[in-house]
Amino acid sequence: MTTAQLSLTRAQMARRVADDLVDGWCVNVGIGVPLLLPEQATPGKEILYHCEHGLLGVGPAPLSEPDPDVTDAGKNPVTLLEGAASFDSSLSFALARGGRLDLCVLGALQVGEAGDLANWLVPGGNPGVGGAMDLVAGARRVWVMMTHVDKQGNPKLLKRCSFPLTGPGVVDRVYTDLAVFEFVDGVLTLRECAPGVTPDHVAALTEAAYTVDLRGESS
Repeated sequence: MTTAQLSLTRAQMARRVADDLVDGWCVNVGIGVPLLLPEQATPGKEILYHCEHGLLGVGPAPLSEPDPDVTDAGKNPVTLLEGAASFDSSLSFALARGGRLDLCVLGALQVGEAGDLANWLVPGGNPGVGGAMDLVAGARRVWVMMTHVDKQGNPKLLKRCSFPLTGPGVVDRVYTDLAVFEFVDGVLTLRECAPGVTPDHVAALTEAAYTVDLRGESS
């Protein structure tokens, strides 16, 4: 089977991340796959989703006519849950910079084996700084959601990022369409393979050095 046949879909990746969220967390969701998180039910958990442009308490996409003034960071229509709040970007970034976010979930172009994150610029392309640098510096935890390889089939988990960094040593976990990695005492560790994916398959598509502990529980 090909990598594409083995890999999780975007929705399945979001479901996997949602399963690890902790009741009561305030979670920022970045552009890309993380925007699917509010679509995932979390029974028994109250998760407050934050969007950097000034929303707290984001819900799934509306089932009826959307409100054009209520969108996520990717300009997709969303709903607001009971008790939600909207505010200006200065207050939104005060939350991020002040350590009020329990978790930030971002997409990535590359992740280095020391936890470095690159997600804002492909050399030669248009920059997309956004608020990622503030978020990774201020959030209590940073999780990455990304495909395991790029469109050319090259690994995105690298020894060292070749693209400009968003933040050095900021990543705590990496969820890809093939596996889950966690940084344990600063060491990149393979925790889980997607259904049907073997550790050897993951190794063949990963440049970064890592240890394997498939039985260990994530902290």
